[in-house]
Amino acid sequence: MACAGVATLSIGAGVAGAVPTPDSAEAAPARGASPSSSLDPATLASALDGVHRAGMPGIYAEVRGAGRVWRGASGIADLSTGRPVRPDMRQRVGSITKTFTAAAIMQQVEKGRIELDAPIGRYLPHLVPGERGQKITIRMLLNHTSGIPEYLPSAFPSLAAWPSLPDMSPASLDDNRFRQFDPTELVRMGLSAPAGEPGSTPGVYSNTNYLILGLLLEKVTGTTAEEYITTNVIERAGLRHTEFPTRPRIKGPHSRMYEAFFGLIDPPRDYSVYNMSWVTVGAGLVSTMEDLNRFYAQLLAGEIVSRSSLAEMTRTVPVISQEGELIEYGLGLRRVTTDCGTFWGHDGSVWGALTVSWTRDDGGRQLSVAMNLVRWNRPDASGVPQAHPIDEALATFQQQAMCGDASRQAG
Repeated sequence: MACAGVATLSIGAGVAGAVPTPDSAEAAPARGASPSSSLDPATLASALDGVHRAGMPGIYAEVRGAGRVWRGASGIADLSTGRPVRPDMRQRVGSITKTFTAAAIMQQVEKGRIELDAPIGRYLPHLVPGERGQKITIRMLLNHTSGIPEYLPSAFPSLAAWPSLPDMSPASLDDNRFRQFDPTELVRMGLSAPAGEPGSTPGVYSNTNYLILGLLLEKVTGTTAEEYITTNVIERAGLRHTEFPTRPRIKGPHSRMYEAFFGLIDPPRDYSVYNMSWVTVGAGLVSTMEDLNRFYAQLLAGEIVSRSSLAEMTRTVPVISQEGELIEYGLGLRRVTTDCGTFWGHDGSVWGALTVSWTRDDGGRQLSVAMNLVRWNRPDASGVPQAHPIDEALATFQQQAMCGDASRQAG
């Protein structure tokens, strides 16, 4: 589904991958770097290799901390050719896109064109009409407390029985590979499903919220949401390899993207070529790990939105993720608490691609990591996805990347 991450790591879908020699990892001083650093290149490279050895075909990452930058890659980008992954590859980053969209909305709040606690019916009365449109606020859309259900079961009907794996098939993934969706059509799919109570907590994660926000951006800016986000968020942050793709194929160097869907697709199938109109500004971006770290560093430093907007974005509520986990969610930002501090960011998966990006609240540590296999855990006889060696290996790498020396001291 379009949201994934730390909680998803225990319910991905596995593959028994070949283990070629991994790419080398690199560590380089950042501008103004201190000679001393808590980044241990050998330890990070070993932990990254461990994820590959556990069954992940390819994984690549960028870690920043103590004025230094480490980039590494391990494994292969193409199972048929053995082509290696590289740290600079482009990736479909899924719901990390939501942070970009939320930042764009907050810019419009700053300009006075949108009121955060105004009802969506004020702006889009024909899309969300009547009492519902008057109860649901822009804030509720941003933090998933609107009560509006997910549209994906309608757009991908063969997956509508989720989470009952025995009653599902991957047929819709292939049926929709080149299908051009209209965002209004997708929103109406979500609005037609049984709704929750607006404003109640815990909220329920729903991509429908962010497609509505995209249509709101279009209404108040007079341009498409993708164009506005590109000019005012992506280009403002100086991101050189981040874009909303306009065609199914990704431009520039990238990996194949293998979807296993909990063993329903065996062997895992490549979905790197895909029409992303099914998620648009909810989960459609392509980016690099370097660009993601740059973006979150600037956002959390108050360089993309104002400090007051950032304060609103970091006010969290409990939200139930698509995987059934309770997460802390703000306005397009997730909060994760570790033994070495509080991190902000997002995670995301689309068919075949999983990405996680976290930045510590003081900006002193960052991790962005991409993987080319999703939903790797196979189910047991009752249909419940089981633990896989990738889960533990990935948790080990993330702990080392986010906490460095602190993780060793804690152990």
